[in-house]
Amino acid sequence: MAEVQGRRRARGGGGAARRAERTSVRIEAAKVIERNVPNLEILNAEALEIIEANAETVLEEIGVNFVENPAALALWKDAGADVDGERVRLPKGLARKLCATAPSSYIQHARNPERSVEVGGKNLVLAPVYGPPFVRDAEGGRRYATIEDFRKFVKLGYMSKWLHHSGGTVCEPTDVAVNKRHLDMLLAHMTLSDKPFMGSVTEPVRAEDSVRMSEILFGKDFVAENTVMTSLININSPLTFDSVMIGAMEVYARANQASIISPFIVGGAMAPVSVAGTLTQVLAEVLAGVAYSQLIRPGAPVIAGTFVTSIDMNSGAPTFGTPEAAHVTYGMGQLARRLHLPYRSAGAFCGSKLPDAQAAYETANSLNMGLLSGVNFMLHAAGWLEGGLVSSFEKFVMDVDQLGALHHLARGIDASENGQAMDAIREVGPGGHYLGCEHTQANFKEAFWRSDLLDYKPFETWSEEGARDTVALAANRVEKLLGDYQQPPIDPAVIEALNAYVAERKASEPDAFS
Repeated sequence: MAEVQGRRRARGGGGAARRAERTSVRIEAAKVIERNVPNLEILNAEALEIIEANAETVLEEIGVNFVENPAALALWKDAGADVDGERVRLPKGLARKLCATAPSSYIQHARNPERSVEVGGKNLVLAPVYGPPFVRDAEGGRRYATIEDFRKFVKLGYMSKWLHHSGGTVCEPTDVAVNKRHLDMLLAHMTLSDKPFMGSVTEPVRAEDSVRMSEILFGKDFVAENTVMTSLININSPLTFDSVMIGAMEVYARANQASIISPFIVGGAMAPVSVAGTLTQVLAEVLAGVAYSQLIRPGAPVIAGTFVTSIDMNSGAPTFGTPEAAHVTYGMGQLARRLHLPYRSAGAFCGSKLPDAQAAYETANSLNMGLLSGVNFMLHAAGWLEGGLVSSFEKFVMDVDQLGALHHLARGIDASENGQAMDAIREVGPGGHYLGCEHTQANFKEAFWRSDLLDYKPFETWSEEGARDTVALAANRVEKLLGDYQQPPIDPAVIEALNAYVAERKASEPDAFS
């Protein structure tokens, strides 16, 4: 009897341990996506050569403007470009020659080495939404973003298994002075997450702050030898490089930190309405921007980017998830690979005001387009709403859930002996089922992608639980992730030094809200 009771206690203890394991908080982070599926190549060899030749013609005959940047003009002149006022014309071949020193891939280090990412090759790094001044949640609706909203998004990004990167301006905290909010945003990324992050680009001095704070976090010597930031440098399309963002890029290039050189294209407004014409302009702008980064520092890490959307010719509003945007994204992927550069594009794009069916359709189109176009760094992979004006908490977790599906799709088809499953087919034979066979038992935990959000319960169960739609489920998911959040360990001395730097910089100048 005592032996039986002992066995019962042992079983009970094991069951309790298993239950505790199931209910305990596990903070998981997936490795970057490594594609085992082919890229979709939409342009044939003739079309590629035509677009490349046309881009060189644009640079030689039309040129690009470097605005209010005499130092850049001097560098271009010394490199052999024709400089006329602020207009820079590049002889054919010059930009490509300069681009050749840019690395085809690089590692962005995280403060937790297990979270470091390699950008380039077959890899796809996923980062959250960037830049919206508004936020939306199910409880409060649409409103201006605050620094507390920002911190919540950083925590969600850290808790989200399928995001590899903490991002940058996940929302614009409008309750903090414009000239100081970058300090609070960087502090949040550095202390509330241990994933890689982006630096500030809204003024060159803010890029300098980003480098200085990274030196506190990682150590000055480490930053001097390694890339710890990847930051977004938008080109003022068409064909214009402003001194603010290019000034920030200069700071990062000198410090061997990575920049995404990304034209901002709304087709029909900032580029031609035709796909080939848009690709020509995008390539010309990328060539000029990447080439200039290499003038600053040969070998500086850089990503060839493009943000592209078409336009509703009736309202003038940008549209997302459209065939034309897909064509440009696929085509630019081919052109970037021919330059041997990492590629940034796509995201969880939509024009919808709510995380509804429109948002889901447009986002699904955009995410799959990004995977199949060979994107290496996908900004805006979660949380984007209303054409980029809004960061949505519910859509953030809806998008992240679908990023898990991207991870599984990218694996391709397993044709190993286990993947062939011949033993299972032999074991089951005609008329049987596979639920209990040895192969199913060995593989069922990892065989299928499983949503952490979507509802697949029978109607009766779904109804009894409140007939919740996806937004309601997402709101619960947001609450759970934030409730489960645990700050990753960090040296208290580092936090103290970062806080001291932020306090000193804030005290050094008055607040400015414009």
